[in-house]
Order: sequence, then C-alpha cells, then structure tokens
Amino acid sequence: MKIAIVKLSALGDIVHAMVVLQFIKNNNQSIEIDWIVDEAYAELLEGHPDINNVYKVNIKQAKKKKSLNMFLGELKKLSKLDTYDLVIDMQGLIKSALITRVVPSKITLGFDKSSVREGFASIFYNQTFKIPYDQNIVKRNLAIIQFALKIPHIKEELQHKAPFLFANRFFINTLADKARKNILIIPGASHKSKCYSVKKFAKIANILDANIIVVWGNKNEKTLAEKIKALSPKVNVSEKLSIAGLISLISQVDLVIGSDTGPTHMAWALNIPSITLFGSTPGYRNSYLTAINRIIESNSIVNPFKIDKKDNSINEIDFKKIIQLAEKLI
Repeated sequence: MKIAIVKLSALGDIVHAMVVLQFIKNNNQSIEIDWIVDEAYAELLEGHPDINNVYKVNIKQAKKKKSLNMFLGELKKLSKLDTYDLVIDMQGLIKSALITRVVPSKITLGFDKSSVREGFASIFYNQTFKIPYDQNIVKRNLAIIQFALKIPHIKEELQHKAPFLFANRFFINTLADKARKNILIIPGASHKSKCYSVKKFAKIANILDANIIVVWGNKNEKTLAEKIKALSPKVNVSEKLSIAGLISLISQVDLVIGSDTGPTHMAWALNIPSITLFGSTPGYRNSYLTAINRIIESNSIVNPFKIDKKDNSINEIDFKKIIQLAEKLI
C-alpha cells in the first residue's frame, strides 16, 4: 500500500502530525509513506526513516507573491506523481485540500466541513472524517490515521512513543555545557500574544542553576534574545540554526522552556523535558502532556476557533511557577 500525507505547515503543526508515522509503521511495515510539505519545512521531514519521499511545494512563496500561476504550477507538478492508494489531508485548509485532490489517488481523505476552520475544503475529498475541531491536535491526527488505516490501540501506545525527529546532519553545539544542566529558552513565536515577557525570562535565567541557551529564528526573535542576555549576562545566545541544527541542540539539552511554538513542541517529539507557556492559545488542544512535558496556562478563556491576538495574558504567568516546575523537571 502506498499513501501520501499532506501537511504543509507550520513547524509545530507538522511536528504534531509526524507522530503518526511510527504508529502506521508499527501496524504495517510494508506501507510506503510519502509526505507533501511546504519547502520551508522540508528539512524537518527529510531523512526520516519512515518516509519514502518528501515532495516540496512553494505554496507559501506563491501566496507571498500573490501569484496564481505559481500556485497552479505547483499543483501541476504534483498531478504528475504516481498514483497512490490513499492521500490524507491532515491540514484541513483549502490549499491543502486542492493539493490532495490533484495528487493521483484512489481515495482522498480529509476532515469533514464541521471539523476544520475552512469547511469548504471538505468538498475536494471523496471520503471525510468527523472529529471536533477543538479536540486535542495530536488526538485528531491519530484519529484520522486510525480511521484511514484501521489501526488499533494507538492511544495506549502514545505515552511510550519513540522520539521521531531526525537531523540529516548532527551538530555538536558548543554552547551546551557537559558539566551542568542545560536549559533552552525559546522567546519567539508566530505572533506577539504568544510570547512570554523578556524580563521574566531573564529572571528565570538568573535564578535557575543551569547553563541557559536562548535560540531565535528571525530578526525580531534575535532582538528578544539579545534583550534577555542584556538583563541576564550569563545567558548564551545561539547563532541562527537550521532545522537540523535545532533538532540537534534540543536533543542535547535537559529542558526546553517556551511558548506555544514549533521549537517547544519539538522537545515533546524528542522526549526531552519541556514547559510550554499558554496565554492566547488553548493548552488543552495544542499540547500533549506527559510526565516530562508540562504546560502552564494563563487564566484567559480561549476560543480555539478564533485566536485573540490582543490577548497578552501569557505575561500574567508567574515566573516563580515556571522556576518551581523547571527545578522538578531537571
């Protein structure tokens, strides 16, 4: 059997979807799995032992350039792939549904119109799966795979998942300290309301007895990292890392602290202890708790269907609670 998974973006969403791979293979080693992803995130998937082929598309770039011709060109490229037994859209957006439709396949499966934000996407599938949109994202991903491939008992096995991120090249990070505990702080996120206070991060860094490393991915995040270091000189600011470099670094630390963003969720994927901070986004939906992967939420009442980007309640989280939990986890 040959299947393709469509999950284009973003970093954290792809991580939450990748967990299904090991359960597909545990159930049936002979299944061939290809993955269609936006080019910006392909490195996250390349080299994964359970994926046969990673097909990159430039949908993000086409949207940025507002180029319909570029978008149609990407669809045409995918329409020339070999025929699949099954193509599964795990994104649930119109753009991912269009891709699912043009890839040659016997069955196209996606979430039904009540299970996604862009319900119109469901018309492009010949099979649909219903599950409430506000349910936990990891459970949603596993549920559609269970439905598609008739896989039993995933829920019981999830707590014992194997790490599932693989760097195509492993980097020894010189900022990691072999003699002390290493804590990684991730100050950035996709929008400001998801970012925790720089001043409070600095207080955490000053108090915790550990080697503190701060990572960043763009100019704005670099500014946040430098502000933390200005307030806490013992902090080490990393250079800009590739996805492979980030995977390597996270695998070498003892704890990751960050908001609801891709790099923080990568710690869960690698079975590295983590504390994820939630304010404007729903912790119950966007994380999967384990004994070592914990969350701290603000008191905000969050609507998972429409994120309030003016909700800065994440900054109301007491930094002392983060320190207490960090000390337990390391």
